[in-house]
Amino acid sequence: MRRQLLPALRIVLVFTVLLGLAYPLVVTGVAQGLWSDKADGSLVKVDGKVVGSSLLGQTFTKAKYFHPRPSAAGDGYDALASSASNLGPTNPTLIDNVKKAAAAYRKENGLPAAFSVPIDAVTSSGSGLDPGISVANARLQAARVADARGLTKAQVAKAIADNTHDRQLGVLGEKYVNVLELNLALDRLARQ
Repeated sequence: MRRQLLPALRIVLVFTVLLGLAYPLVVTGVAQGLWSDKADGSLVKVDGKVVGSSLLGQTFTKAKYFHPRPSAAGDGYDALASSASNLGPTNPTLIDNVKKAAAAYRKENGLPAAFSVPIDAVTSSGSGLDPGISVANARLQAARVADARGLTKAQVAKAIADNTHDRQLGVLGEKYVNVLELNLALDRLARQ
């Protein structure tokens, strides 16, 4: 038994050092060397202070800000509670929540009662942490944001266009607007 136990313990020790220490250190070193900003969490800074991540959504509620899609992650964009609602399309709770969210969205953005709203304006994503909204969603919020900020609709439309991201690899998903980046761009515009 001892003849089998010692080699097994050595292998466990070797692989613990290789895969538990050496490999993570090498991967971290390469990531920091080649993609430092991304490896650190794609943090967004304003005046040297971290205000968020371009990869994680966050709550904006004031009229002067574009609002993200609803989040099912905890109390809203809680990365420790990342998850979907897990409510199916025929679930009465989901249907009721979507109806309420659509009515609130229409009211907030001055839209007619029967106006069809973008799906991302009333439903959360799978992770509950998406940082982006559809271009259609952003365009529907533009008038409210322009009025609240005292900007022209053309200025806000340009900010939306400047902060629209293309499809991944040119074919995956849809174009989207990063809410944090767009709101920060509007804050910079207001300071000019």
